[in-house]
This record gives sequence, structure tokens and C-alpha cells, in this order.
Amino acid sequence: MCAHNINALLMIGGFEAYLGLLELSAAREQHEEFRVPMVMVPATVSNNVPGSDFSIGADTALNTITDTCDRIKQSASGTKRRVFIIETMGGYCGYLANMGALAAGADAAYIFEEPFDIRDLQSNVEHLTEKMKTTIQRGLVLRNESCSENYTTDFIYQLYSEEGKGVFDCRKNVLGHMQQGGAPSPFDRNFGTKISARAMQWLSMKLKEGRGKKFVNDDSVCVLGICKRKLCFRPVAELKKETDFEHRIPKEQWWLKLRPLMKILAKYKASLELSDSTQLEHIRHDQEEPAAI
Repeated sequence: MCAHNINALLMIGGFEAYLGLLELSAAREQHEEFRVPMVMVPATVSNNVPGSDFSIGADTALNTITDTCDRIKQSASGTKRRVFIIETMGGYCGYLANMGALAAGADAAYIFEEPFDIRDLQSNVEHLTEKMKTTIQRGLVLRNESCSENYTTDFIYQLYSEEGKGVFDCRKNVLGHMQQGGAPSPFDRNFGTKISARAMQWLSMKLKEGRGKKFVNDDSVCVLGICKRKLCFRPVAELKKETDFEHRIPKEQWWLKLRPLMKILAKYKASLELSDSTQLEHIRHDQEEPAAI
């Protein structure tokens, strides 16, 4: 970095970029070339980067998944008693499957973060069987690609086909890379512009403060993400404690609180509890940190 006169580093990427930033931070003790301000902007459809509620690209992928689910449901408008099983991407992170199911009005979403067994699958089949007796004679089930090693898309498709024989038939769709979308959504465009400008502003501020000195503090290696409605810089040393490195996901994810809502909308017997931590918060305008949205 000295040979190329690099004084600061802006990284854009997903979990791999996050791991790279951790390695660069750990190598500061042996290599003083890495003692420069470094910041990462999360950009991945999986939305699995710790320190940020959203990643650039996740909204575009979610829009594509929802649009595809709507088209699939529309294709069944002339066919009665049909259930669609759709596989989404995201690695071990179930963000796309869960939020896509909530947006598309799915009957169930299988994700890694919420373990399920054969009894849950049986309950979903029985629920769909009862649903076919109503005026809405079609079902939609989403499955995250890594939600289970053994309950694969093919297994769930075969199970539903066998148990629903005589009541409904099944179709399966693996969306693959098509769900990554083409042109970015308006949210992603605005979010990418705002977060990149804020990252460059932070790097410029750090360089002015340092005035040629070496950066050794943890707060000079950060992930820039959106936390609720604010852009926040989180040191990677702090985020390391909140990361499940084996499955490449954060240990706590905000969207898991929406799981009961999806079940309620699908007319399962479920309750949505609003504790003090999940109630709507008043928006506070911080002069130092501009709103992200």
C-alpha cells in the first residue's frame, strides 16, 4: 500500500469483504502499511453483513422475487388447487425467503434461522388442504436454499405432492440467479448514493484528523451500515462478537420479529407480541448524523 501511496481504503462487497476487512485489521500489528482508515459498504443480495439492517442489492432482489411470485400466482388463476414451492438464494440467511413470503402472501417460508421438522411440514400440508376448501384454491411456499441439509426443495415437493394427492397438485421453481434482478430498484440507487457519499466524507475526515499519522485504533476500521433510520459506523472488532462465522450470518437479525406476522396473514393460529423493544420508536433527528432514508 505504501508503494502505491494508498492512504485510505473503501471496500464494497458482501460477507467476503467483511472477512477481508477483519484480516486487514488483524494484520496491522505486523504490517504498518495497513494502518490507514478503512471502511466497508455492504453490497450483497443475501443481506447477511453484520452491522447493517440492509445491504445494497437486497431490495432489488426482493422486488424481483416478489414480482416472480406474483406472476407464478397469476399463472395459476385458471388452475384450481395448485401449490407452488419456490427456492430463493441467500446462503444461510433467510432474509429473501422470509420477506419475499411476507410480501407475496405466501403460506409458509422455510429458513435456517427457524429450525423446522417433519411435524411442521405436516402441519403446513394440512393447512393447505383446508385452504383448498375455500375460494382461494392456490398456495405458495418459499424455501431458503440452505435452510436444511435434508429437507431439500425436491423432498418438500415430493412430500407435498404425495400428501396432497387428490386435493392439490404441486409445482416447484428454483429461481437461481434470475432473482438478483437487472436494473437496481429506486431504494438501492438512493441508498447506494447516500451511503457511498457518507463513506467518502468519513474517510476525508479521518485523513484530515490524522495528518499523515498511522491509524491503530479500532474505530478506524469500520462497517458503514443502516441501523433503523440512521447511518452508523461500527468497528469490525466490535462486530466480530455479533457474527456467526460458520453460517456467515449475524447472530441477531431484525426481520425475524416479522415471522409471526406472516403466519397471522396466512391464517395460522399465531400471536404477535409487541414488547417494549419491538414497539414503534419516535424518530429523533440527530444533527451529527443525517437520516439514511
